[in-house]
Amino acid sequence: MYKKILVPLDGSDTSNLALDHAIALARLSGGSVVLFHVIEELAYSNGFERPKIYIEQVRPRFIATSQTILDEASARLRQEGVNVETLLLESGGKRASELIAEQAKASGCDIVILGTHGRRGVERFLMGSDAEQVARIASVPVMLVRG
Repeated sequence: MYKKILVPLDGSDTSNLALDHAIALARLSGGSVVLFHVIEELAYSNGFERPKIYIEQVRPRFIATSQTILDEASARLRQEGVNVETLLLESGGKRASELIAEQAKASGCDIVILGTHGRRGVERFLMGSDAEQVARIASVPVMLVRG
């Protein structure tokens, strides 16, 4: 039923829990997993660094950190005998939720499994919920996993 599973990762405990669910589902269905990480560049800039510093020092660090998240997760999947591919994308100012929904469609995924922090009230209002937005706009089923 689910032959290709998209799992957006951000390195959090909830995204690792979503990965656990994806492994179980992939093993049951014989499916493969697409690990996806979106780099939100603005989270790594204080706005005061010179462009040269950002390009030569800041950007390489956040790309390396992001790649490590994907490499560690893909190693775990391979160890479990699950076929895996990885995708790393810089947001370019777009919301992560939009990019996740677009990637699910572009990769031909049958389901998206992602962790949610379960924010409520003012915290949710201020920070938003990418997971909730993905569930609204994705063209495939979305499984939300809470910590």
